[in-house]
Amino acid sequence: MTDPGSLFTRTLCDVVGRDALTTRLSEEFVFADLGADAVRSLLTFDDLNSLLATCAPEPPRLRLHRDGSPVPLDRYTEQGTASRTARRIVRPESLYRELRAGASLVLDGMDRMHPPVGAAADDLMRLTRERTQANLYLIWGESRGFDTHWDDHDTVIVQVEGTKHWQVHGPGSRPYPMKNDTDHAHTPPRDADGELHMVWQGVLRPGQVIHVPRGWWHTVTGTGEVSMHLTFGFTRATGVDWADTLVRRLFEQEVFRQDLPRFAEPDTRRKHRHELVARITELAESLDLDAFLAERDARFPRRTSFSLPWAVEDGAPPADALVEFVPILPPPLEHEGEGEEARVALTVAGKRYRLPVVTEPVLEAIAEHRELSVAELADRAGVAVEVCAQVVAALSRHHLVLVR
Repeated sequence: MTDPGSLFTRTLCDVVGRDALTTRLSEEFVFADLGADAVRSLLTFDDLNSLLATCAPEPPRLRLHRDGSPVPLDRYTEQGTASRTARRIVRPESLYRELRAGASLVLDGMDRMHPPVGAAADDLMRLTRERTQANLYLIWGESRGFDTHWDDHDTVIVQVEGTKHWQVHGPGSRPYPMKNDTDHAHTPPRDADGELHMVWQGVLRPGQVIHVPRGWWHTVTGTGEVSMHLTFGFTRATGVDWADTLVRRLFEQEVFRQDLPRFAEPDTRRKHRHELVARITELAESLDLDAFLAERDARFPRRTSFSLPWAVEDGAPPADALVEFVPILPPPLEHEGEGEEARVALTVAGKRYRLPVVTEPVLEAIAEHRELSVAELADRAGVAVEVCAQVVAALSRHHLVLVR
């Protein structure tokens, strides 16, 4: 059985090659058969039943679709209250009835509800360096939840239970369509005879994985039995993201904060426009892609996690305590100052941390291995266990590590 945290970086890359999930990502369809054992630790029906009971997700996070349309909420939920707040409560017997009738259940944000799925999503984020969300799709019978469609994000689909039939048609009439696009009227690819083009079709079984790039049309239907799969979705950085960063920097420029000279002479308006163009061109030349991507990585969010009681209490954790690195992407360490003023600096989730240089070897070791005991971390970092424990205690208070 595969550790969910290595599903993508190790297991899947071993099968399809790392290039397929990095340099060729978003450009090509990918199929891989990892075997059912490789994904069994991700999610089971027992896990799902427990999540539905304890997390009590409500619409729109949990929703039903049938034949391309949403199932009305009153068919499977009822009004209720929780902590004096009105909410929709899923009725189990009504949910069963709708599923028996061919509805497809969609549950968003499984990575925030179930640690094994979260570990796999984190692993994919470290591979793609993009934010990832995992959604669950569950259906019985031969029906379909959605019509032939395309998604505005890249997807990695992992079949965990049962089977499902897929037809992947390829990119449509508008290359690289986006969520906030000006044109959503693009059409699926068709062959000379007018039939939908087919890049790949087949029945996914437990342990099989496909990657469908953004904007690629596909048709998904049941096979007559149960099907449960996870879709890991992520959106890669585009030129629009680069331009958005450039626009945010324009607020620093006085000429861009000035009012436009609407009532001035035409020559004055032309001069003002020329100044705007010259300044934005200068800024665009200074914002190279490497700098933009590094800045984007520095704003990469952390998962919500807590490290009580260690982050509050005084004292250092014992040698056998488990230490887990919090940042999803390992941040580069930088040096600031000299002598007694020397510090090691790193930026996580947009926040800059300046720490004593004694933390550097500990940070480097935990960023590489991600999870170690205090004793193991001290050995990897080449420092005394007592020193390592004190550093870990300080890092936990800054929410850079968790202590368990």
